[in-house]
Amino acid sequence: MKKLSGKIIETKAFSEGEIEVSLGRRLRQLRELAGMTQSELAGQIGTSRSAISRVENHDDVSVAMLKALVGGMGAKLRIDASFDASSPVMLRIREAFDVEQTDDDQLLFPIFEEEPFRTRRDVVLSIKPQYSTPILEGVKTVELRRRFPVKVPKGTLAYIYSTSPTRALTGTAYISGVEKISLEEMWTKYSSVACIKRSDFDDYFSGLDQGIAIQLEHVRQLPRAIGLDELRNRFEFTPPQSFVYANPLLREALKHESSSLPN
Repeated sequence: MKKLSGKIIETKAFSEGEIEVSLGRRLRQLRELAGMTQSELAGQIGTSRSAISRVENHDDVSVAMLKALVGGMGAKLRIDASFDASSPVMLRIREAFDVEQTDDDQLLFPIFEEEPFRTRRDVVLSIKPQYSTPILEGVKTVELRRRFPVKVPKGTLAYIYSTSPTRALTGTAYISGVEKISLEEMWTKYSSVACIKRSDFDDYFSGLDQGIAIQLEHVRQLPRAIGLDELRNRFEFTPPQSFVYANPLLREALKHESSSLPN
């Protein structure tokens, strides 16, 4: 997936027999979409027009050249390894790295990037009503989790999905910080604002030495709770066990839902 002139261009996978979507041809299509000639692109990356032509007529392109080409078009190359939930390495990767969880069934591990959570992406947090209610009331200002990306940028918008029996999107909050710390330090530091009993805390984090503290601010309750049936019908929404990135359609609709909220 590449970004050109403010637009995201998603390329398709191809097999050896599918010449029409070969890598060389895909690069030519992207160059043309960027409005550049071969000579212009060559000048941008310090090579010859014939070198660009050779690349566009072959599929054997080095990663260095590929990065240079998309960089010359004003884009940034991204290559990810996608692991399904059934993969035996998924749990080990989730434990070892702070990687992107695109949904409940997939883990996205960037090959090049040092910081997997590169840009702000709105998230939907599934929270039990006994904890989401005090968040909306302004009493609970920290959400505790076993796992969550620690590199989430400050200011990321979190939509609060209250689980059963409420089963609805009920509010929003901004993430002001994410901290991975020892459980004892977490309890000492956040127990007064996490609204959780010590016994429940110990049960939830059983088997771990560290946990994640998500700091919340600017909490707002939606003008109306959006129930699960409506979420499914309008946005093909499936409640995550922990969190999921909000899809563009949901984000756009909720901008209008929350526009009437008082400041």
